[in-house]
Amino acid sequence: MKVNRRFSINLLLWLLIVPAGTYFTFLYFPPNPVSITVIVAFCVLAGIVSYFPININSTPIYFFQWVTMAGFLSYGLFFELILTQFSISIVLLSQKVKKDDGYRYPFNSVMFFCMSLLSGIIYFAIGGKIGLTSMHANIVPIIVYAIANVLINHIIICFSNVFFGKKSGLFDLDVLWELLIICIVVPLSIILYYLNDQLSYIGFLLIALPFMGFGYVVRLYNSSERINDYLLKAAEIGHQLNETLEVKEVMDIFIQKLSQTLTVDYAYILDVKDDTLVLLRGMENGIQMPNMIPPIRKNEGISGLVWATEKPVFFNSKGEWENIADGYMPENVESVLCVPIFKNKKVEAVLFLASTKTGQYEKYQLPILDILCSYFVVAISNARHYEQTRKNSEHCPLTKLYNYRYFDNLLTDEFKLLDKGIRKELSLIMLDIDSFKKINDTYGHQSGNDILVMMAKRIKGLIGNRGIVARYGGEEFVILLKDTNKNDTLRLAELLRLTIANRPFLFKNSLDENMDEVEVPITVSIGVAVAPFDADEALALIRHADRALYIGAKRAGKNRVAEYVK
Repeated sequence: MKVNRRFSINLLLWLLIVPAGTYFTFLYFPPNPVSITVIVAFCVLAGIVSYFPININSTPIYFFQWVTMAGFLSYGLFFELILTQFSISIVLLSQKVKKDDGYRYPFNSVMFFCMSLLSGIIYFAIGGKIGLTSMHANIVPIIVYAIANVLINHIIICFSNVFFGKKSGLFDLDVLWELLIICIVVPLSIILYYLNDQLSYIGFLLIALPFMGFGYVVRLYNSSERINDYLLKAAEIGHQLNETLEVKEVMDIFIQKLSQTLTVDYAYILDVKDDTLVLLRGMENGIQMPNMIPPIRKNEGISGLVWATEKPVFFNSKGEWENIADGYMPENVESVLCVPIFKNKKVEAVLFLASTKTGQYEKYQLPILDILCSYFVVAISNARHYEQTRKNSEHCPLTKLYNYRYFDNLLTDEFKLLDKGIRKELSLIMLDIDSFKKINDTYGHQSGNDILVMMAKRIKGLIGNRGIVARYGGEEFVILLKDTNKNDTLRLAELLRLTIANRPFLFKNSLDENMDEVEVPITVSIGVAVAPFDADEALALIRHADRALYIGAKRAGKNRVAEYVK
């Protein structure tokens, strides 16, 4: 509704101003006689200059004013007004203005009409002449005319932004930049003015070819500068990725840096799992999104096509890809860049990037993205290897619970939090399997290992997220509960003891030739200590829980819970 209202307002303004204004301009400022050949030459040159801007630091600079100004000096205000309207239409076509921005056609038409009319009136008011005349007397009005073009343009933009609720300054860096461009526009206009007078349409070739050649050289230079800039950024991103040892952080940095390097509103990393692509990480407008993309098969949609062909693709408008796309796609996407991610010459994932703007991706960006994907693959492999190594160093290989080293470090860190007042209490449950040596002697050490694995699963299943469970050594297990008082800890320990005692363990007798299954009741003895009441340091807490276990539970008959008593 807001877009339609904006278009309606601008269209109404256009209908009120441009048709009638053009008619009265023709009456009061009629054009000098001009041949069809010259009109065509002016239109062709203005069209070329308008459709192919000179890009500086990814910003398109349009120089059609030097053509329209030459037309103004030669044939008058009406001719310049029509030529400017033609030029701005070509500019908007080159920008591939989307439907939602359709209001820009009538708005820019009105703005440039007012700019042409007011600048022309100022030119004539200070004594400016048109047609073949002395340039010495005309140079000041020409410069004033060019400056008036810039200032009137920015005044209209400023007031229109206020009307549409946007903030903008009356004089900013854009004004200064355009005033500097006048230094190029005015000389070129005067040259074209004289060439047209002396050589007619032949003069257009003499100035158009060098200008287009200059524009082409600037474009090549700018492209090489951008490629160098991308390569430097790619190297920097590669260093950041390889300094990161967390898989999640590697993916976050990769997508974040891609969004800063390229124009990216939507980014998805799709991982190859068996015969489908599944979403590994999705970012939309800088926000991580849940898994909203269903599995994608080969040749299904843009990502499936890239996976199947192992070749990258890029599209610069919706019309280029809408017949290929299948499945999830944000509605406002225009430009799309999708590349395969290789590992050992095999596609392991697909990177899908999209922008809401048209014309955002170019062919030279593909090798840069290929370099970034190579950095990404190496960084992910390193991070996964590190995480697996760390996991192995922190876990018991038999029970898969945390080991003594991890638990000891964790307990030290938690006591620091306790000292700072962040933690209120730390409760430690130490558990030991009763008569475990007898079980090993009767059924074999392999059966004993099976019991340890089952015991670990049973403890972990009962504790869940309420605490940290670790294998402390041999047949001993420890459980750390954060901010849990002694009474609650004792109740949980008693529940744990009863659950284990009342559910016999079923396992295979490794000393039996037939490996027959046996069902054996097993009990545990448990000791409990709570900091800061029972201990003021990590080793003391372990020592006191161990004392409660062996003196309070084991010596008292086993299969019981005991708390530390000072």
